[in-house]
Amino acid sequence: MADRKELVASGSSWSPEFIQELLPAAERTALLYHLSYLCLGNFPKLERLLRQRAVETQMLFGSSEVVLLKCVGTSENLVKSLLPSLKVAAEKNKPHLAIKFLEKAKGWIGEIISDVKEIVTRYQKHNGDVAKSTSDIITEKDETDKKQKQLTSEMEVLQKIVEGLDANLRKINKDIQDNEKMIEQKNAEIHKFINSITNTKQETMTPTPAGMPMMGSSVAIFSMIVPFVESIMGFIAKMVTSTSQESMVKTLQTGLSELNSARQRLKEQEWEIQNKLMDKQLQLAKLKIENGQLPSVTHLDEVQTCLSRIQQILIQLQKFWETVGSLLDTLKQRTFAGEDWIEELADMKEHFLESIDAAKEGWTQFGRSCIRANKIFSIQSNQAYKFLEINPSSLSKEQWENEYESVKEKLEKIKPNTVKAITE
Repeated sequence: MADRKELVASGSSWSPEFIQELLPAAERTALLYHLSYLCLGNFPKLERLLRQRAVETQMLFGSSEVVLLKCVGTSENLVKSLLPSLKVAAEKNKPHLAIKFLEKAKGWIGEIISDVKEIVTRYQKHNGDVAKSTSDIITEKDETDKKQKQLTSEMEVLQKIVEGLDANLRKINKDIQDNEKMIEQKNAEIHKFINSITNTKQETMTPTPAGMPMMGSSVAIFSMIVPFVESIMGFIAKMVTSTSQESMVKTLQTGLSELNSARQRLKEQEWEIQNKLMDKQLQLAKLKIENGQLPSVTHLDEVQTCLSRIQQILIQLQKFWETVGSLLDTLKQRTFAGEDWIEELADMKEHFLESIDAAKEGWTQFGRSCIRANKIFSIQSNQAYKFLEINPSSLSKEQWENEYESVKEKLEKIKPNTVKAITE
């Protein structure tokens, strides 16, 4: 068989649940806006500015909801239309039928890529607008502080605690970044191993003794239908026959699982520090408000962080669908276009059909993740910004504190969400 380019791109280390990493950032955004809104209640100009940015975010989340719904629909079409059609094409030796549906799937995916690109651009512009608003608020805060420079001893103590927690948070963020790099390195090892199997000429050309599956061909087919690295490794784990390959699979799976567990622990530490920091910031904010000062705009800084996180994951979603489109092109060219595998399709038919059946699980799981993300964005765009209907300056001190505590409790309940390890 002709030499192949790599079937699994080094940047495509996705899990079917990767899209769910959107959820904590999406849920935190409205709550952080709410806290900022409460703090600006005595500053009408800034209150109006914040309301404008919050409404823009709400509308952007509504558009994100629509894009995620398209992802749900496309994954369902792949499971219910494309995969069954590929199965029929293989069973009846009708490559033209497979090519027809692969082209149709490419059309679905092309539309999603275009929509995601547009929404990513909108997030980038909107985050810049939020940053400009934050800068305007800081300018106003500086002017207010000049009028009221006196800090109470209680404020000074709280300020030092906030600065210490902020330093700890920066350190944890650095540790998370280092961990992510280690995960990328481990994924590169996994991709190299997968491609070593799919590029093994002897395995892809010759059946193993006693009628054992042609693992290289089967893995290659599966890799072109399913972009999820954990699913590919699980597929390989069920098929390996040599002790060395079995050992390598276990080593890679264990290594990635340990790194993912470490990431989960770091995320939990980050979450705990964030909550402690938020609590002290709220105490300091209340004291400053009582003292006639404008509180810090830290919560708006966090809004920008959340929006940036959402934008990053949407960029991953764009790359994900681009890779899926590329893999389907490869499947069409190598399996059904008469270049490599068409002559072997009769011998490979059983393994091809097994690969299609196995692919349904990963795509179904991805569809469920998109449904959950879609519902969260739907709630955020339709319900989470109702606080804008209330003028914060009209609240009594008791009402203000009750609302503040309510928002804080909701923020504390949003725990980090990380992608599962491939062994889970």
